Amino acid sequence: MWSSRIVLMPGAYNPLTARLAFKAGANAAYLSGGAMANAVLGAPDISLTTLDEIAGIAARSCQAAPIPIIADADTGFGEVWNVRRTVIEYERAGLAGLHLEDQVNPKRCGHLDGKELISPDAMSEKIRAAVSAKRDDSFVIIARTDARGVEGMSGALDRAKAYVQAGADAIFPEGLADEKEFGEFRAGLPDVPLLANMTEFGKTPLISANTFESLGYQMVIFPVSALRVTLKAVEDFYAHLLVEGTQDGWLDRMMTRKELYELVGYSEYEQGDAAWRSLADL
Repeated sequence: MWSSRIVLMPGAYNPLTARLAFKAGANAAYLSGGAMANAVLGAPDISLTTLDEIAGIAARSCQAAPIPIIADADTGFGEVWNVRRTVIEYERAGLAGLHLEDQVNPKRCGHLDGKELISPDAMSEKIRAAVSAKRDDSFVIIARTDARGVEGMSGALDRAKAYVQAGADAIFPEGLADEKEFGEFRAGLPDVPLLANMTEFGKTPLISANTFESLGYQMVIFPVSALRVTLKAVEDFYAHLLVEGTQDGWLDRMMTRKELYELVGYSEYEQGDAAWRSLADL
């Protein structure tokens, strides 16, 4: 999925946001586990979503947006056999890849303190199980390490090297503090594809995709940005509606009926109806 330029992946959390990313011109998208947990369950990102729930969202998102989509797989929904099944179901959904993390289950958000990690050997076993389950050679297995906040940069790099040795296609170093640390991580893994997480309000300051590209990263995700924008807008709208009793004053901040129908491809459904009716008359 990456060749000459960094792949910028907007974060989506359902089929409609994946389709919006595609319509906006994104070459790939990312399904955030945290955003899906928030949006689907109204719950925090603490491993409450199930494999079937996430695989279902993924399958519908891949159908809605014909671009490569990478999905969060948390800790693999269990141990090694669960990891194998996760890869099978994610491939079946049509995803381009996934990432697995080395936290103890139930996991915590990567930008919170108090995380616990499984051993490097246990994570390497999960990666080997994931690789063995692949049926499509192009399906990408990304190993995420949360070790920076627990074991420091040297521990995170040691783990990343072990995960590459176990068969990971790329590494996702989570919770790095600044550009310098992203550069140090690249220097420590000079020949391995790297994914950067550009979430907001976390441990990492805002860094542009162009800067990540100059640092040698192949992928950058913006996992929860769209959800946060959506929730802030809806919160403000509800506050207005409940006081004023009308949506007047908000119409210029809405997607129009025409724009929504264009987004979901309403005319294609009408054309299909017309074509199938005409065939029945032959």
